Amino acid sequence: MIVLDETDKKILNTIQLDFPMETEPFQALGNELGINEDELIQRLERLHDEGAVRKIGPIINRKGVGGTSTLIAVNVPDEMVDDVAGYINAYHEVSHNYLRPGKYNVWFTVAAPERKRIDIILDELRERTGLEFIDLPTKRLFKIGVKFDIR
Repeated sequence: MIVLDETDKKILNTIQLDFPMETEPFQALGNELGINEDELIQRLERLHDEGAVRKIGPIINRKGVGGTSTLIAVNVPDEMVDDVAGYINAYHEVSHNYLRPGKYNVWFTVAAPERKRIDIILDELRERTGLEFIDLPTKRLFKIGVKFDIR
């Protein structure tokens, strides 16, 4: 279990939706949170290392800028989940990766400029894992904002 102090909680609550779009974003965010830039960066590195933060980066609407995305489901044996999740997360095109109950227990999204790149990623994952990935391409996008209240 990750131990969070009040500053960690403020950081996590803030970066989910309000990350500054500035040339010095960590300095601006530190100022907003009442800590200096170095402390903020150290805390984010620790939160990343401990698994509270996977990635800080934009989620780009691929259709808006040209591109495609798909949802993938896969039945991963329990003893392989950590390894398979690591393989999946190694691709910068993956924006979400979830472990869920049920036969298909790992679900993730892949977005790329061209469908060909998604096919390459899926072929590499099949070859590396020996598993069959179910490709569920986006037909109609419903964007739901999610913010977790870290208390």
